[in-house]
Amino acid sequence: MTMRLLIADDQALVRTGFRMILGSFSDIDIVGEAIDGADAVRQAETLHPDVVLMDIRMPVLDGIAAARTITAAEQANTARVIMLTTYDLDEYVFDALAAGASGFLLKDVAPEDLVAGIRVVAAGDALLAPSVTRRLIAEFAQTTRRKATATSTSRELTALTPREREVLQLLAAGKSNGEIADTLVVSENTVKTHVTHVLDKLALRDRVQAVIYAYETGLVRPLT
Repeated sequence: MTMRLLIADDQALVRTGFRMILGSFSDIDIVGEAIDGADAVRQAETLHPDVVLMDIRMPVLDGIAAARTITAAEQANTARVIMLTTYDLDEYVFDALAAGASGFLLKDVAPEDLVAGIRVVAAGDALLAPSVTRRLIAEFAQTTRRKATATSTSRELTALTPREREVLQLLAAGKSNGEIADTLVVSENTVKTHVTHVLDKLALRDRVQAVIYAYETGLVRPLT
């Protein structure tokens, strides 16, 4: 399967570098390069990329606002957004997750990790830079804790089966599908099915949103 990729960065040298690295892979088709967030939104609407590699700090419209617009678009195949940041604890990372980004990577990521990350997100999964731990997600959840009643929260969670709740808790603990399968003593395909059901029932976009949801609803407590 060939992934359609849109690169959005206001620095020409950065865009060129990414194109040189990613253009050599047969399963990645670079369909466009955007010079700012507004340009990224326009190109996403016309080019329909599978993944947008989006810088956070850009003129005209920043990457977070652009990501929010792109992920909110009502179209059959909305692009998934990977945010690029210089620092692993960049204050904007929190906003990027809230904007619907499927994850983020550091700009100094190794080429092989960049390619792997794009493939992961294109496949419908979510991605966090290796240096970003559960503490980051927990902190995000604490600062944006959902103002919902206990009844509504309980009603949302009761839509899940006991096993699906267990899978959600393990997702929030940062475990991969393989690790969840080992913990529950089931196949990895079974875990994938459970994850899909969790996302569908809770109307969540991907694993990043599932982790945030688990913290926001109190299903998992933030690390101290």
